[in-house]
Amino acid sequence: MRILLFTGKGGVGKTTLAAATAARVAGRGGKVLVVSTDPAHSLADALGTALGPRPREVRLPGAAALHAAEIQTRDLVDGVWSELREHLRTVLHGAGVGEVDAEELTVLPGVEDLLALSEVHRLATGGVWDTVIVDCGPTAETLRLLALPESLAGYLERLFPTHRRAVRGLLAGLAGSDNVQRWDAAADALGRLAERLSSLGDLLTAPGTGVRLVLTPEAVVTAETRRTLTALALQQIRVEGLVANRLVPHPGSARGTAAGWLRTRRREQERVLAELRDSTDLPVRTVEHRAAEPVGAEALLELGDELYADDDPLTAPAPAPVMEVGGGGKELDAEYSLRIALPLHRDAELELARVGDELAITVDGRRRLVALPAVLRRCVVVSAVAGDDGLTVGFRPDPDVWMR
Repeated sequence: MRILLFTGKGGVGKTTLAAATAARVAGRGGKVLVVSTDPAHSLADALGTALGPRPREVRLPGAAALHAAEIQTRDLVDGVWSELREHLRTVLHGAGVGEVDAEELTVLPGVEDLLALSEVHRLATGGVWDTVIVDCGPTAETLRLLALPESLAGYLERLFPTHRRAVRGLLAGLAGSDNVQRWDAAADALGRLAERLSSLGDLLTAPGTGVRLVLTPEAVVTAETRRTLTALALQQIRVEGLVANRLVPHPGSARGTAAGWLRTRRREQERVLAELRDSTDLPVRTVEHRAAEPVGAEALLELGDELYADDDPLTAPAPAPVMEVGGGGKELDAEYSLRIALPLHRDAELELARVGDELAITVDGRRRLVALPAVLRRCVVVSAVAGDDGLTVGFRPDPDVWMR
């Protein structure tokens, strides 16, 4: 299963390029579903056909077809979440939490995004497609969306550690209660939620899942793209490539005011793209600005052909190791290094802290705990260097721990 998530700053054309990629994959014989999780759905507009939450076939020129859907999160909240929220209230009431506090504790920010992602997972694992292309919301919303499974799993574990045992512990203090079945239902619901969050986390970090970042060749947009690359790497979500959209056509040898403007604008865009390519090893594809908006299956198929030429849209660069341990030596004289693949933009604010057997990495206010390899758990941090190839942290054995 290949899952491609398209995101980018609002208005850069990510929906159009996601749909064009889907058309290209389908045109080459792939079974593909393109689905929108963006609240401001425009996938139907790009495809030129009405869409709903159930996948619908969209015919392409020739015998090929793709399927498309737009997830309606409001319906999911009214259905799935309402029942689960009631179970959460049940557990909180049994733990002695007041009704008003229980109401507030079960209002989870981002639950609509979580349900949308969960629906993508359901479609991906339960359908006949070998490729699922997701038109995500703008970058900030997507970063929050992709972080939700892990953050909500942590929230759930803090509220109800070892869910089923905790709930049954509450039951022990409710001797004579006639609500045992209701508590059991709550325990089962919490267990299913934990499993769902775990599955979503596995889906996002699976080898077949990747992000394509869409941008326009402008300094402000590329600066946000660099920050997004860092944030996604911090969440261990793989970015497979960048797509620079709306490159001004080169005017050639034409003369006149308009040609001069185009020539100047094109030079500026090429300068921005050159700086972007120098800052990353990821492939950067370009798409020229079109006079007519690409709407409908035929126009999207043409756009997909321009975007990928003779390449397979599903091809991705070989993934680099997330962490590599180097160095060695004899006991207390040993020196180790831990290199973490974490692209850092020029103005990144980086903080490191040791928390037990984990390394807490905070970049621009986003924090992640990285479990240290066994050989480094008896060591102390002695240095840290941030470079273009990632973050390298130096370690030396801790005498107080090493000799135990």
